Amino acid sequence: MAGLPDYAPMMARLGSLPERDQDYAYEMKWDGVRALAYVEAGRVRLVSRNANDITVAYPETLGLSGAVSGNDVVLDGEIVAFDDRGRPSFEALQPRMHQRRPAEIARLAAAVPVTYLLFDVLHVNAAPAVTMPYTARRGLLEEIVHRGSHWDIPPYFRGGGAGVLAESRRLGLEGVVAKRLTSPYRPGRRSPDWVKVKNFRTQEVVVCGWKTGEGRRAATIGSLLLGVHDAAGRLRYAGSVGTGFTEAALRGLAERLAPLASETSPFHEELAAEERRGAHWVRPVLVGEVQYAEWTGENRLRHPSWRGIRDDKDPDDIVREE
Repeated sequence: MAGLPDYAPMMARLGSLPERDQDYAYEMKWDGVRALAYVEAGRVRLVSRNANDITVAYPETLGLSGAVSGNDVVLDGEIVAFDDRGRPSFEALQPRMHQRRPAEIARLAAAVPVTYLLFDVLHVNAAPAVTMPYTARRGLLEEIVHRGSHWDIPPYFRGGGAGVLAESRRLGLEGVVAKRLTSPYRPGRRSPDWVKVKNFRTQEVVVCGWKTGEGRRAATIGSLLLGVHDAAGRLRYAGSVGTGFTEAALRGLAERLAPLASETSPFHEELAAEERRGAHWVRPVLVGEVQYAEWTGENRLRHPSWRGIRDDKDPDDIVREE
């Protein structure tokens, strides 16, 4: 029998709560790493949004192989780390995302365990499930997967989007995802059938350079120079970020940026003299995420704060989210 087919995850569009509330289900938006799980012949393989195998980084999830009722399946979900208040913490997850050394992974798994929060099923044995409506897939997911200590199936809510969003805000979560009840799963597509509604604004960015800091950060990175792609695929300057870094994050960034040094700016346009002054350019291959207040009229991020590296994202896919 042929193995499970490869899939790309379906993506949501950024927006507001749908007008026809009764046509949608609402799920909490989890602040973690998106991953597809391929459970086949008693083994688990986790694949990130940019098609990298990330199984080794999350050994806690391997027990999922015995929790799918003996089926070979492809599942969709979010890998999340929780803080001491029981809230998803992207900062806590950061050390796990790019770690590949078994001894360090074992230490981190004991100190900062993850939970794989499942919300969809794409394939069961020889049969694709992607053409089934959302409600049928959710029922199938509940039927197949038995909850465990490091994986779970969070609830969804039919209608009542305003109340679900308010509850997500009260819990300190990122927001909600509205999913049309009748919608199929559209692999690799960003569809209006799924709408993410955020409590705060975040933007994925390409790290394009850095500037030396001042004061206590005079010997290290003071700010990162950020870019996003426009509709034509050209890399455009989006401003700089100099806040939100821990000392460990600065050390890690310095190590990762050093071998990426470049003599030339990666941006399509010529920057102003002040923006170029003191810049150390790098090859635009590293993706990060910032929280911000708004976009300015000059297409710059206002008051951005660094959230962390996104190894699960491809730099070519990074565009401004409207």
